Amino acid sequence: MGNILYVIPARGGSKGIPGKNIKLLAGRPLIAYSIDVAKQLADDYADICVSTDDPKIADAARVEGIDVPFLRPAELATDSCGTYEVLIHALDFYRSMGKEYDTLVLLQPTSPLRTAGDVRGALAIYAPDIDMV
Repeated sequence: MGNILYVIPARGGSKGIPGKNIKLLAGRPLIAYSIDVAKQLADDYADICVSTDDPKIADAARVEGIDVPFLRPAELATDSCGTYEVLIHALDFYRSMGKEYDTLVLLQPTSPLRTAGDVRGALAIYAPDIDMV
């Protein structure tokens, strides 16, 4: 499969449920469930990127054992900014640190019931000649 970067995009602003990514679900912050899946899949926790603009979300990720080496710029944390731009920003950051990835796994915090098995199944059908699974 190559080098995989697991990206968990979690901006602080939300119109519907403010602070939703760190709201408790069954006693844990919502983002913790995506971090759990990434930790089950990644060979190295350094290949898990929590992309956030919010220091509280970064702190929650650190409590779960994931380093957050950057805060996303404000212009990439608006309602009008797409996931694509967030992914490119993450790739550019790691590239600037000398780390290249050829596959991205997007783990939205708002999908807490997704399992590592679900992601493994998607990766099993993924091929470099297709855009996404």
